[in-house]
Amino acid sequence: MPHLIWFILLSLLAEILGTVGGFGSSMFFVPVAGYFLDFHAVLGITAIFHLSSNITKIFFFNKGFNKKLVLQLGIPAVVFVILGAYLSKFLDTKILELVLAIFLILLSSILLLFKNLSLKPTTTNSVIGGALSGITAGILGTGGAIRGLTLAAFGLSTEVFIATSAIIDLGIDASRSAVYISNGYVKWHDLYLIPILLVVSIIGTFIGKKILARINEKQFKTIVLLLILATGIMGLYKYLSA
Repeated sequence: MPHLIWFILLSLLAEILGTVGGFGSSMFFVPVAGYFLDFHAVLGITAIFHLSSNITKIFFFNKGFNKKLVLQLGIPAVVFVILGAYLSKFLDTKILELVLAIFLILLSSILLLFKNLSLKPTTTNSVIGGALSGITAGILGTGGAIRGLTLAAFGLSTEVFIATSAIIDLGIDASRSAVYISNGYVKWHDLYLIPILLVVSIIGTFIGKKILARINEKQFKTIVLLLILATGIMGLYKYLSA
């Protein structure tokens, strides 16, 4: 029972941070859930949890989304998440976790240190960003930071940023959930967590939106980069401690 309480509280924190950061809770939920479940079970639960989480975000942040970016990022993301989810059965995920952690630390640090430096808002970058976020989501369970970095280049308002990210993520999660289920990652004895996480996603998104109402666009971009940096450091620490 104490483990379940800690799991719920940490999942709620992950949802709040994911909402404030604008790229979803999986960046924080995956390492948290990893302390309670095996890696493949984490992938299965994360995908299903994220489906409800993204639907909640679309409901709360309903002031519009960028249709062009949904297509440019979303289509390659869905294609590559299916590939990544399939490959997750065969690849050494520990090495991939290390590569992702180093990549996130380096890229977010550069963008924080050099304020005027950013990804160019081009079609090529949005397609590449979508593909990279999709394949890392499929293999590691989380690709939101890469999608967040890509979306940040387009100067979207906070509401549009989060809604656009959530719609893309909804397609990603629906696709990988099907593959994970066929891979046997969704365990019957873990299904009791899904209604709990549904409630967590609603409460966490609501709290996150209240926090976002108190910060401006510049602060929002800085928070996104800081959370990505923190995620990279946490991933590197987890790898080294293992």
